[in-house]
Amino acid sequence: MTISPNSPDSTWVLEATIRTAPAADPQWQEQLGRLRPIASYAPETQTWQARLGALDLAGVQMLQTLFDAARIHGTEVRLTPVAVPAYWDGPAFTRGPDVAALLEAQADRGRPLGQLPLA
Repeated sequence: MTISPNSPDSTWVLEATIRTAPAADPQWQEQLGRLRPIASYAPETQTWQARLGALDLAGVQMLQTLFDAARIHGTEVRLTPVAVPAYWDGPAFTRGPDVAALLEAQADRGRPLGQLPLA
């Protein structure tokens, strides 16, 4: 379920959905080696998923790994704010206008991954 992080009572996590890029075996194994430590594989959608609930050091490192995988291997990464899953025991974002505004910005769909829109 996609939610709006601007809801006054909402808590949410950032869900990363990663679609791997086709590659020869050595590059394929390297790509998977980057994703395995931070994401889990969802066979029903044939994608990898990771969740982030704080922009702390571990969260920034996870995002950097995703950006590196996209840059080096051509993986497709989509970031979506979602309701906190029932099983989630990690940190969660709460209403934060700066982060929420960034995540809800849907303009500039052609911008390269990792480049933020200019205000």
